[in-house]
Amino acid sequence: MSKYRFWAIIIITVAAVAGFFVWNTQKSGSNKFKLGLDLSGGTHLVYKADTSGVQSSDISSAMQSLRDVIERRVNLFGVSEPIIQVEEGGVLGSNNNEQRLIVELPGVTDVNEAIKRIGETPTLEFKLLSREGQDKIEASNTTDQTLQSISGMFLETGLTGRMLQNASIQFDQNLGSKPIIGLKFNQEGADLFAKITRENVGSVLGIFLDGNLIEAPSIREEITGGQAVITGDFTSDQVKQVVRDLNYGALPMPVSLISTETIGATLGDMAVDASVKAGLYAFAIVALFLIIWYRFQGLVAVLALAIYTVINLLLFKLIPVTLTAAGIAGFVLSIGMAVDANILIFERTKEELRRGKNKYDALKEGFHRAWSSIRDSNFSSIITAIILYYFASTPVIKGFALVFLVGVLVSMFSAVTASRTILFAMSKEGPSLPTGKSKSKK
Repeated sequence: MSKYRFWAIIIITVAAVAGFFVWNTQKSGSNKFKLGLDLSGGTHLVYKADTSGVQSSDISSAMQSLRDVIERRVNLFGVSEPIIQVEEGGVLGSNNNEQRLIVELPGVTDVNEAIKRIGETPTLEFKLLSREGQDKIEASNTTDQTLQSISGMFLETGLTGRMLQNASIQFDQNLGSKPIIGLKFNQEGADLFAKITRENVGSVLGIFLDGNLIEAPSIREEITGGQAVITGDFTSDQVKQVVRDLNYGALPMPVSLISTETIGATLGDMAVDASVKAGLYAFAIVALFLIIWYRFQGLVAVLALAIYTVINLLLFKLIPVTLTAAGIAGFVLSIGMAVDANILIFERTKEELRRGKNKYDALKEGFHRAWSSIRDSNFSSIITAIILYYFASTPVIKGFALVFLVGVLVSMFSAVTASRTILFAMSKEGPSLPTGKSKSKK
């Protein structure tokens, strides 16, 4: 029995330390729970990406690049814990024609400001003028006006801001030290730029920023090294703005805003209070039921349930898990799973007691007989949570699935390991001896 008492003390002590850590960090604000948009307040934006110019096989990587770029742009403005996710729907994968990007900005309740932060990111593209456009230029004496009128005659080359390594401010001495934009591409972009210039000497290469034709120089020779410049009628402030935006991410494809939602801080606080109350009520009602129905065993189950709660809250902080209203619902649901395991164990133990076994043997057999049911029911829940998380189309569903999965895994530990150890530690009876033998007295 001393072995069980030792481990019971260890489990309770570790749980107490973990509980103090959770409470202290939450109180001091050094490591608070990460709350989702519905609990903390903020702005929810949904963008639709135009993937018409991207090959089907490259859409997934292009969307990931888009996500990374917007995340860098949002982080630049100091938004706390932004969530930027590519929406993937359906068991068979996302529809290539409906690629969406979800942007959640906690604490940002000004929709216009949020849209501005995302929309200021420029789209940089290099396009070749078509043969028809070349003929129109040759027949005109006003090249600049002609270029603007034929901006729709440029053809895609595949060279975009996605391949940009960095941009810099330079000054052209030939233009009276006017500021220009220097570009340096990564290896992929440098190879493609060299190929385009090598195969199209004499053609016009249009440089588009946010869909507007900025410059249209003629290609005189192959350009290697992956470097280029953009000249134009720019002011110093304009060049600084463009360079900054390009360095923090040029969008690899155009995006359009299709949905906005703002959740005020007051509404978020109300949701947090309601969620906490729901969790406390659920715990209290379940604890009361266990104590009334199973008495001493129920009291131990409540202790194991408290350990379960502390471990979950600790994991939510350490992983960290973004808690949403749906996620808290998953947590409350997993409390029921934990209680269900205890009930199975106690009912099996009752059956063994009716057969005349002492408490120790009845507990041991009760845990043994209940384990297969607990294992199978929890494994089915784990599989469901994994499938739900993998195929979920929104962060809300993913959050629910993740919290539920963590809860089920921890419930197996608390119901089987913690409850078992504490009950055996408090049991006054030892295992019965084989028939015909008796305990020796000292």
